[in-house]
Amino acid sequence: IEIDDKHKLMKPGQRIIDLGAAPGGWSQVAAERMGAHEGRGRVIAIDLLEMDPVEGVEFRQMDFHDPDAPRLLREWLGGAADGVLSDMAANATGHRKTDQLRIIGLVELAADFASEILAPGGFFLAKVLQGGAEGELLVRLKREFARVRHVKPKASRADSAELYLLATGFRGRAPAV
Repeated sequence: IEIDDKHKLMKPGQRIIDLGAAPGGWSQVAAERMGAHEGRGRVIAIDLLEMDPVEGVEFRQMDFHDPDAPRLLREWLGGAADGVLSDMAANATGHRKTDQLRIIGLVELAADFASEILAPGGFFLAKVLQGGAEGELLVRLKREFARVRHVKPKASRADSAELYLLATGFRGRAPAV
């Protein structure tokens, strides 16, 4: 909520995809902010796990990494998405560097997905852990988006390694290097 308050990402009428959505907190916030429960926007929540219904949110139990996922989501949305949210985290091992690398791996997959489905001007917001392993991802995102930055909500504990990667102003998929 705090990130959206500051950066004004979600607006009525938008189409948002929430990856790794269960239990549905981000989906609920997106639906409320966009007026999805009043038909003024669409939120599609995707997860491998089941999720309890959330008003204004369409849930699809599927793997977003499936090769058909971008096509299916474009069909369900009726076009490209305005934003992709990812609060995914791999099961923690207790080894900080391993956990950080696993989360970056998920964020890279989510970023690949986002670059296939976002409309021009769209945004990508994903949870990451501090640790420096996302350098290549940041380079790529800076080619695809007008602005890329890390944000840490005040609500997050100061000693937590958790922060968010925010990319706005999608320009299109960068060619492979």
